[in-house]
Amino acid sequence: MTTQISVSRRSIQVLRIMLSGIFLIAGSNHLMNVEQTAKRIDAASLKGFAYLFGDPELLVILSGIVMLLAGLAFLAGYRTRWAAVILLAVLIPITITIQVGQANTMGPLFKNVAIMGGLLFFILNDFTKETITETNPAQPELSVKNK
Repeated sequence: MTTQISVSRRSIQVLRIMLSGIFLIAGSNHLMNVEQTAKRIDAASLKGFAYLFGDPELLVILSGIVMLLAGLAFLAGYRTRWAAVILLAVLIPITITIQVGQANTMGPLFKNVAIMGGLLFFILNDFTKETITETNPAQPELSVKNK
């Protein structure tokens, strides 16, 4: 069964642009503050999960590079689905390590959950086969087919 909805093309662009900002800032922060960010991993109650992937400082550097590159691709709308998949793959272990198990960080945990929802929007919807409808020339709509 295929469901078709119409949404403003601009709303999708705005969502993508605004969502990319967190990854550009976080990626830059990781690279400019490697030691400080690695200390956050060491202070986390689930730091053992991060250690499964390797040395915290190396993880901080790698995640910073990946967030910057995928965040730029996501911002530009270049291979948006793949950029979102990569960003989600980086965000999940960060969220598990830093946010889960921290009773005093419920706000940041659910911020990350909301960001994951935004990324899933771009992963689950196919924007490559778009149909534009001009019901209002000032607000072109994009018809999204979701299976």
